[in-house]
Order: sequence, then C-alpha cells, then structure tokens
Amino acid sequence: MKRDLGKENYHLEPEFKPLVVIELAKDVKEETKKWLVKKIMDKKKDGGAQLLMKPLVISEMEDTIYVVGASTRRLLLGAEAIGFVKESEDGNMRPFLYSNRTEYKNFMGDGEDFLSMAECQYIIKHELDNLRAQDETNIPGYPQSKLYPGKSIIRRMQTSGILIQLFPLHDKEELKRLSFQWYRQIKFAYQPIDKIRHYFGDTIGLYFGFLEYFTLALIPMALIGIPYYFFAWEDYDKYVIFATFNLVWSTIVLEVWKRYCSTMTYRWGTLLMKREFEEPRPGFHGVLGVNPVTGKKEPTYSSLKRQLRIYLVSVPFVCLSLYAAIYVMMIYFDLEDWAINYNHEQQSTFSSLLLFVPSIIYAIVIEIMNRIYRYAAEFLTKYENHRLESSHQNHLILKVLVFNIVNCFASLFYIAFVMCDLKLLRQSLATLLITSQILNQFVEALLPYWMQKRSNKQIKQKVKTLKVDTEFSLLEQIHLEKEMDTYLGTFDDYLELFLLFGYVSLFSCVYPIAALLAVLNNVTELYSDALKMCRVFKRPFAEPSSSIGVWMLAFETMGIIAVVTNCTLLGMSPQVTSMFQDSKVDLFLTVAAIEHALLALKFILAFVIPNKPYDIRIKLARLEFESMEALKQKQQMKLSFDSLTEDPIDS
Repeated sequence: MKRDLGKENYHLEPEFKPLVVIELAKDVKEETKKWLVKKIMDKKKDGGAQLLMKPLVISEMEDTIYVVGASTRRLLLGAEAIGFVKESEDGNMRPFLYSNRTEYKNFMGDGEDFLSMAECQYIIKHELDNLRAQDETNIPGYPQSKLYPGKSIIRRMQTSGILIQLFPLHDKEELKRLSFQWYRQIKFAYQPIDKIRHYFGDTIGLYFGFLEYFTLALIPMALIGIPYYFFAWEDYDKYVIFATFNLVWSTIVLEVWKRYCSTMTYRWGTLLMKREFEEPRPGFHGVLGVNPVTGKKEPTYSSLKRQLRIYLVSVPFVCLSLYAAIYVMMIYFDLEDWAINYNHEQQSTFSSLLLFVPSIIYAIVIEIMNRIYRYAAEFLTKYENHRLESSHQNHLILKVLVFNIVNCFASLFYIAFVMCDLKLLRQSLATLLITSQILNQFVEALLPYWMQKRSNKQIKQKVKTLKVDTEFSLLEQIHLEKEMDTYLGTFDDYLELFLLFGYVSLFSCVYPIAALLAVLNNVTELYSDALKMCRVFKRPFAEPSSSIGVWMLAFETMGIIAVVTNCTLLGMSPQVTSMFQDSKVDLFLTVAAIEHALLALKFILAFVIPNKPYDIRIKLARLEFESMEALKQKQQMKLSFDSLTEDPIDS
C-alpha cells in the first residue's frame, strides 16, 4: 500500500523550499505524527516552532519522511534571536537586527537570499532543538516516553526511537559548483575556504582553513629538511640549528594561526557572536530537578556519582589500555629482534625486505587499536553522564589523546631513550608515518566512497519503482541522502593532524624529511576530505565556531614536549657527549639549560605575538564602545520617559 501523506488532512502552509528532513520510524502512531506536525507548525506564542512542514511519500514498509522549511521572515527573525553577526553597509560587523535589516550589506528585496542555506538549516535545527514540552506528560501514543515542562521534544523522540534521524538537505547545484572549484580538478591553488564555510558552516570551514594553513606552514620545514636528510645525517653541530629552527617554527606557526583564525572568524561574524547558555546535552539523564541558574526543570545528576564513575571505571580502563598498548609494543620489539637476527644469518634480498615487516605490522596494529579504543572511550564518556556537551567532548578528547600519544609515540620514545638506536628510530618513524597515511586515506575516504557508489545504484532503482505524485528528483535526493553515513564531526580529522604534528616536531633531530612526508599527506588529505564531505557523508548541520577550541591547547602542549624531546636527543648524540666525557652532570646541566632557554623563547614568542591583529582589536573595541553608548542612551530614554509619566503630586 503506497500513499502520499501530502494529501491527508494536515494543516499545510504554501509551498516552501525543503531545508531539513525528519525521518520517523515506520510504526509511529498517527496521533504522534499529527501532534508533532502541530507542535512544529504552531506559532511561537502557542509553544510551537512556527516552521513549515509537509510529509513525503511513504509505504507501510518504509519510515515516514517529512521535509521542514520556513518563511523568509521567520528565518530572519531566527537569525536575530540566535545572534548572527553580519556586515553592515559601513563595512563593520554588527549583530543582525530584523528592524534594521536594510542597513546590512547584500540585503535586497525581502531578504530571501540574505542568509545562506547552511545558516537557514542551522536556524531550523536550533528551533527544533528548542521545541519544548509545556503541559504534556508524555509523547502522545507513547506513555513510556515521559515529558516534563521544558524538556526538548525532539531529543526525547530521538532517545525513544520514534525519530530516526534529522538531517539537512544538500543543494545539488551549489554542491556541484563547489566540488568543481574544490577537488574535482587537480591544481596548485588555495582552497575556496569562504565558499566551504558558506556551504558547510564555520566548524568545517575552520578545519579546512587549518588544514591548508598547516600544510603551507610545513613547506619551509620540508625544504630545509631535504638537504639535512641527504647531506648532514651525522653532522650534529649543524643539526642543532635545524632542531632550534623547528622548535621556534612550531611556536610561531601556532601563534600566527591564532591571528589568521581571528581575522577569518571576524569576517564570518562568529568572533563576535555571544555564546548561548549551554543546555543539557541530549544523552544526559538523571532525576528531575530544578536548575538553580535558569529555574527550569531538567534532569539532575550527582557530581559525586560522576566522579566515582570517572575514577573507579574510566581511569582504571584507560590505564589498562595503556598497559595493553605497551605490551603490544614489546611484542613488536621481539619481532624486530627476530627480523634483524634472521637478516644477519641469511644476508639475502628477502631477509633485507623482511626488516620492514615488523614496523608495517605494528603500524597497522596501532591504527586498529586506536579505532577500537575510540569506541570504548565514547562508551565510557557517555557512561560518565556529563551534563554539558562541551564537558563531554573535553573528557572524550582527553581520553583519546592520552591513549593515542602512548600508542603512537611510545615505541619511538623507547627506541630513542632506552635502546638509543637512532637508525631504528628513523626506520620506525618513516614506517609509522607512511603506513598510517595510506591506511587513513583508504579507510576514511576511498573505501566509504566505493561503498556509497554501490549503495546509490540500489537506492535509485528502488526509488524508480515508487509511483508517487511528489517531485521525483526531491524524493530521489532524500532517499539517497538518508542512506548516507552521518558525519560525526571534525574530531578524527584534528586528531590525525595532531599526530602528524607530533611526528614532525618530536623527532626532527633524527628524521628531517618527516615534514616533507607530512606535506604530501596533507595534500592528499585535502582532496580525500573534500570528497568525503561532498560525496560520502550526509550534509552536516552548520555550527558557529570562532576557533579550533581545545585542539589548540593540544598542539601547544605537543610543542612543549617537542622541546624536551629534541634537546634530550641532541644531548645523547656522540658529538655532544664527547665534549662532556669527564662529567655527565655538566652534560645534564647544559642540556637542561638549553631546554629551559628554548622553552623561555617559546613563551616569550607566544606573549609577544598578539592573538588578534591590531585592526581586528580596534574593530572589536569600537563595537563594544558603540554597544555601551547604545545601552546608555536606552537607559537615559527610559529615565526620561519615567520622569514624564511620574505623578505630579509625587514629584
């Protein structure tokens, strides 16, 4: 039985541009559907979201699909409520006000094209997330799905399995143009960062901006490292200069990125956006209570219970995982010893090639362990039941970073500082770099792309069998996109860059060509990441962002560790130790002094280089001054009005 729900007796608004898709489970009750449609389409004053919504074709064997949009005026009012910042006619960035809409640059007519599609979709998601229960005690038709005043309806439907997914639609024509400019032609040119941000939002735009910046920043290191790699392996006197340049480079690169990032996000408007009060994340659960700050009813959970879960469950598991990583590392060294001994005995081409096999196997095992641990870390972080999404993400990042640092770098530290075998260190570092790059490109982009192409063919054949009144191209697009994988965010992408930064900065003393390999990896990463964003994953909801967040702290911490590592490696070199044959204490003190001097230089550079350029600081200060003056005028007008309406007897 096939039917078009658009013909059923729903109160539908005139035609609108579909922006967001809501997919409900196939067995959802009719009263639930009608209640949800009414809540979404009701006016704001009646507790609704005041959006436009209509159902598409379904069958009894398929899930129910709705498309959601909004009128231009509703979207513009939503932009003001969220606090979007737009460029005004005088060239300054200012918070968008609907009453002053004609004073903003590129606002023409009724403002239909003023907001990007990504911004419109974010507004709709924001309104849906803030669709709250009022006097309902449960979702109609589902007594077990409890509601209370202030509870997010969409989140409750997701956790109850009623709402399968919620995702924004691609703009096929705009995506085609972006793809052609971005990755469909091989050329030496900058990425269209502003267009990427315009289509995918600030968070994705910032990631690709950082990836491009990091790649360009690696080029000087790569160019300087090439001659050192071929001509100065054992000349540690000259190598001190290269190591020092590397350490200063790592500091300047991060500080300059902060300036570039602030300039970019000011232009986008997110640097000025006021941060909203953070609501509890969807997965947070607990006993119903009252938030002492907002006075709203929401789940509460004992911080003592959370701390017990962290220190009695999560921390022991992380420690056990670190032990497992070190145990696997020792197995790798046993295989390495076996391969070396076998080569000494046989002295053949096969035995020489066999020397690389343990490192390759270990690199593959590292990638597998990282991915398995990632799932475990996500489970543990959910189990800890953090109230805020930011806190949840910070704990997840900390767990993953600790394990990845140990899993990826422990063997290199062991070879460098316990075995003191610089030749094996170079071989292991090269193998880890190359193998991990090949695996990541295959697993993250090529394999999903191939699977997606096979799946698309089957879906297209399935859609053609449906006899529907709905526009076929839209129906086909929705069916194709709803079967795509969901993009889980930039976490894994930043993690990959962080590990690459570690390989380049930690052991530059022994493998100067690492920067060149990193450049080659990042160039391929640019194209593979662009491919997966445009062809493999659903379009993600745009998220306002003004920086790369906690990842900047992670990169800076790695830079500090790199100072200690490189100074220690230089202190262990034969040339340096021969200068301090009589006193090891003097050697230690000299290396420690150099290390402290370099750390001091890093901190001085970080202090001297402002995070924001001068012109951006002036513009921010001017905007703050204008806001204060406007507030003063408003208060004075209120006082004047109060004095005029005051009772003459009282005066």
